[in-house]
Amino acid sequence: MRRVTTISQLHRALDKLPGSIAFVPTMGFLHDGHLALMRHGLTRADHLVVSVFVNPTQFGPDEDLDAYPRDLDGDADKCRDVGCDIFFSPSRDEIYGDDHCTRINVDRLDSHLCGVDRPGHFQGVATIVTKLFNIIDPDVAVFGQKDRQQLAIIRRLVRDLNFAIDVDGVPTVREDDGLALSSRNRYLDDDQRRQATSLSRGLVAAHRAFDEDPQMSCARLLEAARAPVEDQPDARIDYAECVRPHSLTPCCPDEPVGEAGAIIAIAAHIGPARLIDNLRIDRPLPEGPLRSLP
Repeated sequence: MRRVTTISQLHRALDKLPGSIAFVPTMGFLHDGHLALMRHGLTRADHLVVSVFVNPTQFGPDEDLDAYPRDLDGDADKCRDVGCDIFFSPSRDEIYGDDHCTRINVDRLDSHLCGVDRPGHFQGVATIVTKLFNIIDPDVAVFGQKDRQQLAIIRRLVRDLNFAIDVDGVPTVREDDGLALSSRNRYLDDDQRRQATSLSRGLVAAHRAFDEDPQMSCARLLEAARAPVEDQPDARIDYAECVRPHSLTPCCPDEPVGEAGAIIAIAAHIGPARLIDNLRIDRPLPEGPLRSLP
C-alpha cells in the first residue's frame, strides 16, 4: 500500500495502477463500517483508494472539528490489512489553500433532515466530494447507507455534474445491540452508550408497528420511533422524520406509507454525541442485530 499526502504523489501512484479504481472517502478513525465499504469497493474494481481527511467545511462553528477523533497510523494499518492500494491523507492546505472560494450546492435535498440543524454541512460535503472525485477520477465510489441524506446528495451531484462514476450504498453496519457504528460513539460513556441504542430500538418499533398495520399514519409511526429515545435522560432529538426513499421528501403526517415506501430517519444528541440512524420500514428488517432487538 502506498501512503501519500499530496495530489502530485497521488497521481504518480495512480499512474502505476492499471484497471479500475474504487474510492472510499472517509474522515478517519476507521471502524468496521468503513472497512465494509472498502471490502465492497474491492468487489467492484481492480484497485482501492481510501482518503482520510477531516473536512473543515462540513463542520459548523459550534461543532466538533477540533475534537473529532483521529488515528492516522491506525487508519493506515486497517486499510493495509483490507487490501487498499493507496492511502491518501492530505493536509487542509493541500485541499483548500488560503484562497479557496468555490462551493458546491445541491438544492432541495439539503433543506431538511440534517440540513436544518447543520446549515452549510452538505455544501461542505458536496464540495469536498467533488474535489476528491476530480482528483482521483474513480470508477466506483462507495458510501454508507447510515448517512442516507449524504448518499442521496452525492448521487444527485454525480448525476447533475455528469461524473462517470457509479455510486454504491452499503447497508449500515451495527454493533450486536443494534447501535449503528460511528466514529462519534467514542464520545459516549457506558451509560450514554446504553442510551444510544434507543435510536435503533425506536426504528425497529416503527418497523413492527408498520408490519402490524400498513395503513398506520406516518405521524403514528414517528411516535413509535421517538418514544424509546425520549425516555432517555441524556437524549435530545434533533429530528425524527418519515421520508420517501429516493427524494427524501417528508411524507404527509396523516398519510399511510403506501406503495411508495418510506424511511424513518432520526438524529439525536446523546450526551456529547450527535448520532443519526435510519431504516426502510416497508421492507423486511435487514439480516443482523436489528432482528434480535426486543
